[in-house]
Amino acid sequence: MELTGIHHLTAITAQARENKRFYTETLGMRLVKKTVNQDDTSAYHLFYADGLAQPGTDLTFFDWPAARERRGTHSISRTGLRIGKDSFDYWASRLGEQGLVTGALGTLDGRTSLDFEDPEGQRFRLTEDVAGNTASIWEKSPVPARHQIHGLGPITISVPDLAPTEIVLTHVLNMRKVRDYASPDGQGSVHVFEMGAGGPSAELHVAVQPDLPVARQGAGAVHHVAFRVPDKPAIHEWAKRLNELRIPSSGEVERYYFRSLYFREPGGNLFELASDDPGFAVDEPIEALGERLSLPPFLEPRRAQIEADLKPLD
Repeated sequence: MELTGIHHLTAITAQARENKRFYTETLGMRLVKKTVNQDDTSAYHLFYADGLAQPGTDLTFFDWPAARERRGTHSISRTGLRIGKDSFDYWASRLGEQGLVTGALGTLDGRTSLDFEDPEGQRFRLTEDVAGNTASIWEKSPVPARHQIHGLGPITISVPDLAPTEIVLTHVLNMRKVRDYASPDGQGSVHVFEMGAGGPSAELHVAVQPDLPVARQGAGAVHHVAFRVPDKPAIHEWAKRLNELRIPSSGEVERYYFRSLYFREPGGNLFELASDDPGFAVDEPIEALGERLSLPPFLEPRRAQIEADLKPLD
């Protein structure tokens, strides 16, 4: 049993309209699914991805009226976005023109990287992708095709103690520990675990930071990270594995666009396993993704009520 990479990452915004504007107009990503949190239909669940809405490119947001997060450990602390090697000067200039908080362009873990924050303090790291990888182009993006974001990865989590998290990553999820590097903020070491074929789209970086306070989720925080499995039968096998190992989990959850399984690792971070199938084109044509409110079949009878409770995004 093997995970194949990052599937999606879900974060929190308190400003859905501004969030949509930033991720589509500044970052140039495609809004591929406009739906609601299936457990809280008063909140949007917005999915941004590449032009084809492929697994591994989905950056998603719950729209909750929350205060800003309190940063610390026990958290998913930074989200990697992969770009081409020759795109860093473009992005440094583009982000600077927007007045965003950015770090210095440099090399981290052997790859060119550039840290920045969105207007709500969501923390990102532009990371050099594997040579030869390109973006699946969104033709309506304001970002030129050669500079568009390829997808997610690596993802960094913060924990106070490596040992219990490492046991779950290697002995439960079958990830491989491949190397370490010093944290760029000087707060401990970072340990790299890889899935599938490896590379930045299939890496989880674990920062060990025992001196940080415990994080509190809010706007600007990450809610959970999801790892890829090929299909729904594979989710069933992972559910059996967690049950046999007596690891508490949600059990299988049908999300319509993918099937999921949730559990917390010992450092307190919420992990999801998500199937690549059936994808976002299951209920609307690929060329029209994200143009209307999409609801899974079990919520469709409540469409009028749900739409009335949502704020306009435009």
